[in-house]
Amino acid sequence: MEVQVNSAEIHHVLCCQDGTFQAYEQELVEEEPLLIRVEGNSYSVVMRTPGEENFHAAGFCLAEGLVDEPEDIETIGYCDQMDSSVVLVTLQPARRKKVEDLLQRRGFVSQTSCGICGKEMIRDLCQILAPVTDKMKINVRQALECANELPRHQRLYKITHGSHAAMIFDGELHVLAVSEDVGRHNALDKAIGKVFLGRKLQNARLAVLSSRISYELVQKAARAHLPILISLSRPTALAVELGRTLNMTLACLSREGGLCVFCGEEALLEG
Repeated sequence: MEVQVNSAEIHHVLCCQDGTFQAYEQELVEEEPLLIRVEGNSYSVVMRTPGEENFHAAGFCLAEGLVDEPEDIETIGYCDQMDSSVVLVTLQPARRKKVEDLLQRRGFVSQTSCGICGKEMIRDLCQILAPVTDKMKINVRQALECANELPRHQRLYKITHGSHAAMIFDGELHVLAVSEDVGRHNALDKAIGKVFLGRKLQNARLAVLSSRISYELVQKAARAHLPILISLSRPTALAVELGRTLNMTLACLSREGGLCVFCGEEALLEG
């Protein structure tokens, strides 16, 4: 069971308009650290919006290459004191042995957290990634409809204007999961984690992101075997390079209301 935590706080602010200050109350999105412990050891600390911690940790572990299937996880949950800022993950013995090199690294830097840059990472990333083989095709109108669906589910953004969101669709373009978080990486981890632990990841085909597409988000999507990523703003050049290497489709909304496709255009049909 997920511990429910308020995800917004009311703060007093002064806004200047027409040369005068006025006092207002505004809701700001919460941000707190989450420690992910794997096999009894600290693996990563991420800054995130409280809530959906188990889904977040599961999606993160999938992205990192620690797990491939839900069955690879033996247990996942809070520490004994129900501290929602710490999630404990234990792996099945066979899986633990398979990823022993990842678990024993020292001076660890997460492969899928914000802050690691440079084209030399492409070679390292591809060690835990495989090109997408799904041949799903949708037309541009359907892609735009999916992208326009996201704002309707951004409850936290509507009250704070300070959160990101990720939405995952199946092959029939039905919504499988939606998550919001102060971090764009966290939002995608949480959404993927919901689908992953719900054992529906094999049905996932498309993700819509409120943020730009960075290479970390391409990696997370590739680990979840998502062939199509659509964002509300442009991807980075490195994200496009990685997406092209992995046979993925990366697109974003244009200022004119259309769709800009950066790679994998064969998956998008006119009309």
